[in-house]
Amino acid sequence: MKSDDPARDIDEYIARFPEDVQEVLQAIRETVREAAPHASEAIKYGMPTFVGDGNIVHFGAYKKHIGMYPAPRGNDEFQVELSMYEGEKGTVRFPLGRPMPFDLIRRIVEFRIREMKAKSNTARL
Repeated sequence: MKSDDPARDIDEYIARFPEDVQEVLQAIRETVREAAPHASEAIKYGMPTFVGDGNIVHFGAYKKHIGMYPAPRGNDEFQVELSMYEGEKGTVRFPLGRPMPFDLIRRIVEFRIREMKAKSNTARL
């Protein structure tokens, strides 16, 4: 397999990065697993993805940051905390070399699960 081929699973994705980044990615993976214990793992859009009733979150490593998608930037609950990080409307970039905000990541995942359940319940009405 060539290194530019898409990873087949999250283990393979993580293994492609330097050891210090692998540790961060693995810790994010564990944080998401704890927040979404019933979710399954996949690679979508070339990134680690946790799936429940749809895609809960994607995350990916880049040269200087870890990206997480979607980020609830428009939600009042997260407005102050997410303003400390760069990113577009539905993304957040956590800089490598700074402490990773694992509690914030956990709460984003929990929010996404609640959001997806609310949409699912609305769709059934």
